[in-house]
Amino acid sequence: MPTAIPAEVARRVKLVILDVDGVLTDGAIYLGRSPSGEGVELKRFDITDGLGIKMLEWSGIHVAIVSGRESGATTLRARELGIEDCYQDASAHKLPLVTMLMERRGASWSEVAYLADDLADLPVLRRVGLPVAVANAVPEVRARATWTTTQPGGQGAVREFAETLLRARGEWERLVQEYCDARDH
Repeated sequence: MPTAIPAEVARRVKLVILDVDGVLTDGAIYLGRSPSGEGVELKRFDITDGLGIKMLEWSGIHVAIVSGRESGATTLRARELGIEDCYQDASAHKLPLVTMLMERRGASWSEVAYLADDLADLPVLRRVGLPVAVANAVPEVRARATWTTTQPGGQGAVREFAETLLRARGEWERLVQEYCDARDH
């Protein structure tokens, strides 16, 4: 288990924003064609990240996606997880999207955690209260992060972050118990 996130920082977080390619996925994009010739794009998402996202939401933390690439696979995964705020900008200008999202959700910079892996994330990482790098992030992102996962993107990094944040807030054990109780019938 990596070092803990300071409790005072964890308790301040109201909004967690996730990058997609390289954070929720391993960064690979599978392109092909259907039998009818239609273009098909596939991405691999780690299932444990999904439960981590749900647990963040059950604790009252809002989770959003901000991606620098437009993708139907991302839209589909966000919809499957019930993530209302899923913003994709092919030009990778994430800062205006994050600013708009913060205004919409009533969060200040110090109340935002942002999980990142690449250079397009740096303008946001420089401002948020909890900048997080996944283990396979580029050196510039790791240098800016105040906390780094041990797991690479697409391989449980989001789940690791969620558990660590919720433990720092003192909520993890309760949420696990509630999850198990709801399935113990």
